[in-house]
Amino acid sequence: MDTRWRLDGRKALVTGASKGIGLACVRELLALGADVLMVAREDERLQAARNDLAAEFSAREVWALAADLADPEQRLEVCDWISDLECGLDILVNNVGTNIRKPWAEHTAEDVLSLFHTNVMSAFEMSRLCHRWLSQHPSAAVVNVGSVSGLTHVRTGAPYGMSKAAIAQLTRNFAVEWARDGIRVNAVAPWYIRTSRSQVALADPGYLDEVLERTPMGRIGEPEEVAAAVAFLCLPAASYITGECIAVDGGFLRYGF
Repeated sequence: MDTRWRLDGRKALVTGASKGIGLACVRELLALGADVLMVAREDERLQAARNDLAAEFSAREVWALAADLADPEQRLEVCDWISDLECGLDILVNNVGTNIRKPWAEHTAEDVLSLFHTNVMSAFEMSRLCHRWLSQHPSAAVVNVGSVSGLTHVRTGAPYGMSKAAIAQLTRNFAVEWARDGIRVNAVAPWYIRTSRSQVALADPGYLDEVLERTPMGRIGEPEEVAAAVAFLCLPAASYITGECIAVDGGFLRYGF
């Protein structure tokens, strides 16, 4: 077996893991042989997802802990949990994210700070806190889930775009600073993906038509397609890739006019 395309024996922490892209990432990593630690805010949904996955992947370990990673104390609780499990960590997928959709003039300073605490500080702090485990493994990987809105203008609001641009730069900086520790750091940047959050905007037929017109592949993406890119960046086959941001966007960023 070509082990470059497997994650057997690896331990992965996925945040925002109870639904959408995060849940798809957990399933993809389990399928490739990793054991997975799941973190998300909604305990009931998280435990249900964990139980389903444990049944589906009975040969793998699947752990779950409910925590709000925008809260500094709860981030520390996650680290205590990892320490108690004594499982170590090879892979970190920072997937936590949210948005507050408003016209720019209606955003308050509190809105912006709230988005940055959830979208940026959770990724920065979980990466920093998990460095102690990641640095113990010669082929550790961090993958940050960003957005095309951090790379170009998208009608998701300036604060959200600002937060995702910060994720892209965080990825580049940590990739350089952590390379000496054997930790690769990359990101993915999805366009519209079929999740519960995106369905609110895409429920407007006129807006959906506009989105599809700007997407060369002519369709909305699926969470599994983002998860596949995330998983690739975690694989030994991607061992010389770091500091990159892969757009999972059906060609949106390359459209031009």
